Amino acid sequence: MATTQIVNWQTQGRPLDHLTLGHEVSVPGKNPNLATKESRQTSNQSVTSVQYELLLPGASGTSVDTTISLDKAVEVELTCILDKEYSYLKSFQVTWKRGNETISHTNKTDSSWSIKVSVSDSSKLGSYSCTLKGEKQLSGIFHLQVPKIEQKEKPTISYLRDTGVMSCECPGYTAISWTWYMTNGSKQIVINESLLADRYVISKKSASITQLKILKLSKEDGGEYWCEATFELGKSEGRLELKVLSFVVPLKPFIAIVVEVVVFIALIVCYEIYSTKVKRTETEKEFDQIEHLKSEDSGLESSEARQRRI
Repeated sequence: MATTQIVNWQTQGRPLDHLTLGHEVSVPGKNPNLATKESRQTSNQSVTSVQYELLLPGASGTSVDTTISLDKAVEVELTCILDKEYSYLKSFQVTWKRGNETISHTNKTDSSWSIKVSVSDSSKLGSYSCTLKGEKQLSGIFHLQVPKIEQKEKPTISYLRDTGVMSCECPGYTAISWTWYMTNGSKQIVINESLLADRYVISKKSASITQLKILKLSKEDGGEYWCEATFELGKSEGRLELKVLSFVVPLKPFIAIVVEVVVFIALIVCYEIYSTKVKRTETEKEFDQIEHLKSEDSGLESSEARQRRI
């Protein structure tokens, strides 16, 4: 049984829109981005063919890009279509290229040009471009690639002796297998959970999601990790980062605040002690001066009394 899927994708000036192969089927004629599905009897082998159409705007020098993710072998027809608004433009010289290699188109009309590509392995992936040269120059680029892996951009943060959990996902696609690596210097080391079952647990949540658990985390477990999905047409990698912190780290801001408060209180106490000493010194000086004056007054009175006696 051979399945033919036709996906008409029209893009105007939106670069790198992602197309998913064969996961949504809509009723023809209801929207411009429609997908139809047909079947026909052939040999015993199952062959999938897909058509992608890229609508070219009429602005001279404009290039339109679209990215197509493929996870398995497929027959692809790529078509560049000139917008009806610019159908008056004639006598185009059309060139198709795969990378820098010129290839011939297999089908054309007054306003569309197509090529067929049998994507049987990773060597057929890459960029396919159509360039229209005439009164204006227009171009469209189809980027054929294996599905990209989605992973967290921010580091995963865990704590010493805790369990670290990291996951990778490739939504809508079925990976044949998943492999996890850890980076040691410039080398990538495969994580073999069967040899280190007491430290690593790799689980497959679904065909599109994998998860790595690291038990009893140590400081050395922090670093860079990679997950690799293997598809029929090639491999795709995702990078993750694990940070292992001690339990003291979250308390550092609180400790810093406590230290600041203690220092502030200590400064206040020191100031109070200093102020008390200063006041005491001044009081003692005043007392000494009063005593001194009293003694002087007593001396004068004694002297006057002696003089009166004489």
